[in-house]
Amino acid sequence: MKYSAQQCAVNPAADCLIVGVFEEKTLSQSAVEIDNVSGKYISRLVESGEIGGKLGQTALLRHVPNVTAARVLVVGCGKAGELNERQYKQLMQKTAQALKETQAKSAVSFLTEIQLNQRDLYWNIRFAVETLEQDSYQFTQFKSQKTAEKSTALSEVTFNVGADDQATAEQAIQHGAAIALGVRLAKDVANCPPNVCNPTYLADKALDLAKTSPLIKTTIINEAEMEKLGMGAYLAVSRGAHNEAKLSVMEYRNASNPNAKPIVLVGKGLTFDAGGISLKPAADMDEMKYDMCGAASVYGVMNALAQLQLPLNVIGVMAGCENLPDGNAYRPGDILTTMNGLTVEVLNTDAEGRLVLCDTLTYVERFDPEVVIDIATLTGACVVALGQHNSGLVSTHDDIAAALEKAAQQSADKAWRLPLSEEYQEQLKSNFADLANIGGRWGGAITAGAFLSNFTKKYPWAHLDIAGTAWLQGANKGATGRPVSLLVQFLLDQVK
Repeated sequence: MKYSAQQCAVNPAADCLIVGVFEEKTLSQSAVEIDNVSGKYISRLVESGEIGGKLGQTALLRHVPNVTAARVLVVGCGKAGELNERQYKQLMQKTAQALKETQAKSAVSFLTEIQLNQRDLYWNIRFAVETLEQDSYQFTQFKSQKTAEKSTALSEVTFNVGADDQATAEQAIQHGAAIALGVRLAKDVANCPPNVCNPTYLADKALDLAKTSPLIKTTIINEAEMEKLGMGAYLAVSRGAHNEAKLSVMEYRNASNPNAKPIVLVGKGLTFDAGGISLKPAADMDEMKYDMCGAASVYGVMNALAQLQLPLNVIGVMAGCENLPDGNAYRPGDILTTMNGLTVEVLNTDAEGRLVLCDTLTYVERFDPEVVIDIATLTGACVVALGQHNSGLVSTHDDIAAALEKAAQQSADKAWRLPLSEEYQEQLKSNFADLANIGGRWGGAITAGAFLSNFTKKYPWAHLDIAGTAWLQGANKGATGRPVSLLVQFLLDQVK
């Protein structure tokens, strides 16, 4: 989709004009102007009740008198002055769905004049771009007959803005398009089946990105190198799998100071998690292909970063691995030696993500990071605690946690901070090793974060548990691309 912003005439030539109407039977400013041109055509339909202003209601008008455009799409915007970002995205989804029913190839949106609570024009346009791109997403790569959902003929959207707002609007389009690209690519990787998307597939994606972006250098760490590094926990998880574990390291360096400390993003990349010897129940096990959504989000962020070319140093790491049961698989009761020397007693082989991550978090010490953020579909306990709306946030540094909470609020990619106090470490005590890999039933999302914190002593660190937010179930089954928006916003804030 091509997006642009410009000051448009009251009655522009376009395939479709998009204007708003409110519940109180009042028209938006542009709707009033078009209404005047048309001889009160729109207002008469509003008064008769044929056009309503309830949130998301749409009415497609064709051949409106004296209007140059072939169509006018009137969109209900709810109560004036009370529109929040969630409602606005719903409104934009309804707009996109209505446009799919037309053959319009170009549209001019006057919804830029609709006020969002505590949001300015930048967010109006950026959220519109992100939502329109999200609504057009389809994953049909593995369908033999490409009879996917009906897609829109729309290829160009112009946002109406004043001359003074041109630069702001163009920046919103640039940011929104890059984030939408990152979300789409994260979804593509996450939705890919596990017989295709394995650790080598992730590594190949990382290598391909380096070929397309001169700002990115990719290094792949294989199991032989992991053995030399002493990554005993990571390798133990991979022992039951035929496909080799691979750690994909994407280095993006574009800061004015090439030696500036990097921001490091670490993504859990369990391309399939059967639970190992502690086998998962059969029901919904197919969804365990999504246990690599942390890695997928890192891949999406690095693509967005390459497009935005932000003046930062960022390292994205995808910890690729499979957790499967066979005669060589690690067992409950095993004691593993991690890369930093701590020993871990395995009480449950299905708590494998933290074992892969702990060695990866030690590995990234070599980059002398400014901050490390790991992203993982780590615990079902986080889903129980926060549902599918908020990602769980755990951090040992209040300033990093606050920056991520701010980015979550700005991007509407929600996260909620969980406590991390020393009491939770008590649950990880083992009679036989330095740590146990689980802390019992209570506070499972927090004890998982507490476990990881033992491997992050040398840098500021935060952890995002996206087990509840990374994918949807049921009729809408599929990856969400979260938390790409949150993470890109965090990086944008570092530039500012």
